[in-house]
This record gives sequence, C-alpha cells and structure tokens, in this order.
Amino acid sequence: MDEEEEDEGGGGRAATASSPVSARFVRCLYAVGFLDLFGVSMVVPLMNLHIKSLGASHTVAGIIGSLYGIMQLFTSTFVGCWSDIVGRRYSLLACILLSALGYFLLGNSTTVFLFAISRILVGIFKHTLSISKALLSDLVSERDRPLVMGRFNAASGVGFILGPVVGGYLAEFKGGFYQTAFICASIFLLNGGLVWMLPWSEENTSNRNHCQDKETNSFSAKSNHEHHLKSATSRAVTNSSFFQSPWIQVATVLKKIKGIACSNLWDVFLVRFLMSVAILLYYSNFTLALEERFGVKPLFSGYLMSYSSALGVLAGCLLGPITRVYGHNTYRLLLHSSTFTCTLILLYASAPSIWMVILSSTFLAFSTTIGRTCIIDLELTVGGNEASGTLLGVGQSVTSVGRIVAPLLSGIAQEFSPCGPPSLAVGLALVAIVIMNANKQKYRSHGSVKLKNQ
Repeated sequence: MDEEEEDEGGGGRAATASSPVSARFVRCLYAVGFLDLFGVSMVVPLMNLHIKSLGASHTVAGIIGSLYGIMQLFTSTFVGCWSDIVGRRYSLLACILLSALGYFLLGNSTTVFLFAISRILVGIFKHTLSISKALLSDLVSERDRPLVMGRFNAASGVGFILGPVVGGYLAEFKGGFYQTAFICASIFLLNGGLVWMLPWSEENTSNRNHCQDKETNSFSAKSNHEHHLKSATSRAVTNSSFFQSPWIQVATVLKKIKGIACSNLWDVFLVRFLMSVAILLYYSNFTLALEERFGVKPLFSGYLMSYSSALGVLAGCLLGPITRVYGHNTYRLLLHSSTFTCTLILLYASAPSIWMVILSSTFLAFSTTIGRTCIIDLELTVGGNEASGTLLGVGQSVTSVGRIVAPLLSGIAQEFSPCGPPSLAVGLALVAIVIMNANKQKYRSHGSVKLKNQ
C-alpha cells in the first residue's frame, strides 16, 4: 500500500515491532482492506437501480435492502467468536470465499429472488474487515494498535472513495451492473489468494514469541502465569477446533459470547452505540437539510460528503502522531474526540451559512475517524485480546443496531425541524461523554496496565 510505504514510522514500524513476518502480514492486510471496500463500493450504489429494473416495488426493494443489515446484526458476534475458536486463517478465508460467492450470485441475479439470496449470503459472511482487524490486533503490540488500525481504516477508505467512481463508469455500458458484480467477486477471490499465500506457520511462531515477551514485561508474576496458561490454551484450541464437531464449535461460541455478555464492557459498548447513532443521525438527512436550509443542490452535498471521506482517510494516516502526542492514552483521546464531535454537530445544527457547514464537516471527518479507531482499541484493551474476534463482532452488532434505530429516530426528529436529527445527535453524544467521565477510573486503570506492558 502506498500509505504504508510513505511512512515506515507508521504501520510498517508498528508491525516490525513484533517481527518482519508481522510487517508482511500488516502490509497484506492493508491491501485486503483496500480491495475489500473498493469492490463493495463499486456495486452498492448501483443496487437500488438494479432491483428496480427487476420489477420490484418500492416496498419490496426496501425490505430486500434491509436484509444485509439484519443478517449482519445477528451474525457479527457469532462469526467474530468463531474466528477466535477456529483461527483467523480459516475464518477469514471462509468469509472471503463465501462473500465472493454472494457477489457472483448477485452478478447472475436476473430475478428478485436471486437478488435477495445473494444479499442474505453476503450479509451472513461479509465480516472480512472485522476479522482482519482482529488479526491486526493479534499481530501488533497494544501501544501500536491504534496507529495500525488507523492506517488500515485509511487504506479501506481509499477503496471506498475510488470504488463508486469505477462502478459508475462501468454502469454506463450495457450490462454494466452484472460486469461490476463479477469484478467485485473476482476482487474477493484475489483477496482470498492473498490471505492463503501468507506464511501462517511462521506467524504462529512469531506470535508465540511476541506473547512471551509481553508476559515477561507484565506487572505481576501471577498475571504472567495466568496469561501464559490462557494463551497456550487458546493456541491449542485454535489449532484443533476447525476440525472438531460443528456442535462443539457452536457450544464454544455460545460460551464465549456468554462471557462477553457477563463482563464489565457494557459501558464501552453503550458509548459505541450512542456515538454511532449520533453520527448516523448527522448524515441521515444531510442532503435534504442542506437543500431546505440553504438551497444547496444535491450535487454539492455529494461533493461535500466525498470531501469529508477524503479527509477521513488523511485522519487515519495521522493517527500515529496524534496518539504519540496523547502518550498512547486511548481513553483520553476518545473522550476529547467525542467532545469535539459533539461540538461540531452542534455547530452544524446551528450553522447560519453554508460556510459554517463546510467548516464543521472538515473537522468532523477527523474527529469521527479518530473516535471510531479509539473505541475499537478501548474495547480490546478493556476486554483483553484473548477474544478479540468476539469483541469486534459484538461491537459490529452494536453498530448494526444503531443503523436500524437511527433512521427511525431521524424520521421522528425531522417532523419537528430539519435540524432535529443533528440536535438529537448532540444529546446522545453528550450522554456518551457523561458515561465516559463516570467510568474514567476504570479506563485509566486499564490504560496504566497497558503502558506497563509496553
């Protein structure tokens, strides 16, 4: 990836902290993230037009359009937990190949039924980015994790920016949607090849050495011993579980999910939920609100959103220097970015001119990108890396619930004012900030342990 190569003090350096093999893994995962969102963003903007061309009514199109989100809601936690049990290699390859099959079916969807089947299949197995992030958290130290995650998000963001352009160009040709879907499926197959060719046996050895180094630097002998036993057990399960009975795998998945449900992570997931809904409310009626408030055409709103996406990519690349300024204190950075996000949404809701909207959008791109990365790091820090796939899966499910709730809240708020959704978003963000302040002692204690382990 160009972003990774531009600054070896960024993602490359973070990975090299573990081993040269880890550095290769990180570079490959950057490429996987880029290609993943590049392929998906080629197809997604064209789906509504295609399903309408198949003769579906507006209601049917809406129901089928929601299938992906519903499937993601119910499968994110299970697939993430499954990746903890059978290992990242098999789970990532399975999700990539089955997603490729889903997009291949989409390329053959000459009926509404086939279109719906393809969306269900993709909704169940399109967890490739979450598993890639879990793998990244396994490869790098906790100190370097926000930086590497930020660069992974930046690489994915570049794909998200370029994909719609290529997809829109291909759609101009006869049968353009089918060609685009087949190209997307081919990109997923390419990703499968990249993942398959990685030196996994070498990486297992590297991870064991890296894990032992972290245990040596832990703050007590007792915790070292317990962590060593947990790590050894986890590796043993990972190496054998893929070939175990599916019923044993399901039982293990449910046991892990129960452990997360009974943990003290409710406040972290609640903060993620509130901030996700707040940001979704901000964007929910963005185009319509600008047209009603300032007479701005939808084309200008589209340019403004693309501009914000590009700035979000830049923010991902700058996350490393920002975390160093904060002394790698993820909680403090999350608190400040969330406060900044809340202030900027309030500024947008009360903006007297379009220039104030542009200003708020500019800085909001930075604060939201930083916040998304920090909340993931906080989940992994408070929850521990032993179940990183499960934690990321639960977080993804929480975000999926936000995607379901946000449109409903937005519709109700718009009944009162075009500024209703962002005003409600400000209130939800304030609640998230209050929760973070109320639990700051817990976050700080985990942060101090994190620093001692470096």
